[in-house]
Formats: sequence, structure tokens, C-alpha cells
Amino acid sequence: MTFSEDEIDRYARQLVLAELGGPGQQRLRAAHVALVGVGGVGSPAALYLAAAGVGTLRLIDSDSVAISNLQRQILFDTADVGRPKSEAGRARLTALNPHVTIDTVSERLDEADAAGLIAGCDLVLDGCDDFATRLIVNAACVAAGIPLVSGALGRWSGQVGLFEGRPCYRCLVDAPPPEAETCARVGVLGAVAGVVGSLAAVEAIKRLTGAGEPLSGRLMLYDGLTGRARTVTVQADPDCPVCG
Repeated sequence: MTFSEDEIDRYARQLVLAELGGPGQQRLRAAHVALVGVGGVGSPAALYLAAAGVGTLRLIDSDSVAISNLQRQILFDTADVGRPKSEAGRARLTALNPHVTIDTVSERLDEADAAGLIAGCDLVLDGCDDFATRLIVNAACVAAGIPLVSGALGRWSGQVGLFEGRPCYRCLVDAPPPEAETCARVGVLGAVAGVVGSLAAVEAIKRLTGAGEPLSGRLMLYDGLTGRARTVTVQADPDCPVCG
């Protein structure tokens, strides 16, 4: 797999990284990543994955851009208000890096079609904003043997984890909380979305290339108010109905 002169110049700062180099960049170009939700977490993650040269990105999102999104969803601008997020995202990412193929799915992922929507992917990055969909994505990834990077945020904090088989996300969250907080109700700082989305992109790139030590079976917790971060181990649930 050879790179054009434009690609060599474009990825120059990655190609000199000892942990990536040419082989790592080739793995990125050959990779197919699905992003479930291109909102607060998915927007910065998509931008950095496209900029890094991930070969194919599949944007799965049924929503349209609203003006209230623009405070944190940096994949879009004011002219995109009213457009489907997947279509607006494709235009932005193609403009950023024409070497990347962008697939779009402008529909909500549900239990019936989850397996088909992530089929053929090397990794799934879940940035959706509801627990029910996260659990559906997790079950589909476990069944297909696809690594799952999960990112979530609210108010001033966020979390990122990598789940590969066991433990899975269901071991961490057994069921949707009855009164889960939403960004619309409790708020969120836009820059925190950037932190979490960027960390999710870092974990995806590490897992795709074999660089460093991915957060497999671990969860990084970030607190923007205190400026602190910590990493905890996710314990496998022996009775988990998905991976147990």
C-alpha cells in the first residue's frame, strides 16, 4: 500500500511517530470505523479520525442539525442548520480530507438493524446520547466481535472506555437509568465534548494501529471542573446476558 505525495505531506507528523510510522498509517487507511451519533462526542471524534487518515468512516445519525447543537457539535456550522447531520458531516469531512471515504446512514440505529449497520467495520465509536441505544450497540459489537469505543458526557465531565468482548458495556450499565440526565435538561460545556471526543479518537487510533496501551476493559473519567482525570477497571459481570 503506497501513499501519494499529498498523503505523505498530510500525515507527515504521524508518519514520524515511532508508534505509528508507515505501517500504522497503512492500518488506518485500511480501517473502516462506524460512528454511532455525530453529536457532541462524535463530531470531534469524526474530525480527528478523518484528519488522521482512517480510510472509511460510516456516520450513523438520524437527526438534523439544530442551532442549539452548534455550541458543542463542531462538525457543523450555522449554514448546516436543518440539514441531516450525516449529510452535513460528510461534506465537512470530505472537505477536510478527500482521501477518506464517508458512508452515511440517516436513520436511527435500533435492535433490528444494528448488526447490519456495523457489519464489516473494524471498530465502532459510540457517541450517542441515550442508554438504550448504547446497550443495543454494545450487544451488536459483542456478537460481531467488533471493538467498541464508548464516549459519554454531561455538565462538566465525561468518560471514555474501550470494550472488547468481556467485560462489555452491559457489565458497566446493566439497564438504562429510570431518570437519566440529558444535556438538554442539565446542560453541558461544549469544550468538554471536545475533550471526550478527542480522547475517543485517540483510543480508536491506538486500537486500530496497535500503538500504546488502549483502554481495554478500563474507563477514563474526566472532570473538567477540577481538571482531574482517573482511570478505573471495569469488572466483568458473571451474570451479564451479553458477554457472560
